[in-house]
Amino acid sequence: MSIKLIDMEKWERREYYEHFINEVVCTYSVVVNVDITNLIGKRLYPAMIWLLTKTVNDMPEFRTCLTENGPGIYDDMHPMYTVFNKENKNFSGIWSYFNEDYAEFLKSYEADESEYSKSTRFAPKDGTPQNSFNISMVPWFEFTAFNINVFDDGKFLLPIFTMGKFFERDGKRLLPLAIQVHHAVCDGYHIGVFVEKLQHYIDNFNY
Repeated sequence: MSIKLIDMEKWERREYYEHFINEVVCTYSVVVNVDITNLIGKRLYPAMIWLLTKTVNDMPEFRTCLTENGPGIYDDMHPMYTVFNKENKNFSGIWSYFNEDYAEFLKSYEADESEYSKSTRFAPKDGTPQNSFNISMVPWFEFTAFNINVFDDGKFLLPIFTMGKFFERDGKRLLPLAIQVHHAVCDGYHIGVFVEKLQHYIDNFNY
C-alpha cells in the first residue's frame, strides 16, 4: 500500500475541497440502475465486487482519503464487503485483496466467504487494509433511494457502495446501485464517469 499526498498549492480542486470539507460539509448519494444482463449465469456478488473495485482503481476521486498530513490518493484499493450468516440472519464485514485476474480474485473471495460466512462476529477477519472501501448488498428488496449516515466529523472521503435486489425491465436485468461520496472530492460529473466505466466493464465481463 502506498499513498501520495496531494500538493494543496497545485491542486486545481483546492477551492472546492476546502469549501465542502470546512464550510458546507457535504456528502451525497445517488442511485443508478446498472444493466447486469451480461452477468446472468455468473456469481453476481463477487463479480460486482470485482467490477466496482476495478472501476474505483481507475479513478483517483474514488481513492482519495484524509490523512493526518492532509488529503492523499491511494495507489490502489481493496474491497471490504459484507457476508450474510443465514442461520442467525446477521452479517459480518470482511475483505479480500483485489487482483486484476478475476479468476484469482474469485478464489480469494470464495475462500474468505467459506471461512467467515458463518461467523457471529461483526469483523472476524483481521488485518483490514487501510486502502479499502465499503461494499454491501441488500438483495431482499429493490430501492430507488438509499442513504448511509456517517456520523463522524465530516472527514470520511472514501466511497460507499450498496446494491439492492435486481429486477427485469424491457428484456434487461437491472441492479440498483447506491453510490455515496463526499462532495469535497467527488462531483456529479465524476459519478457519471464512474457509472459509464462500470457499465463498460460489466458489458465486457467474459470470465
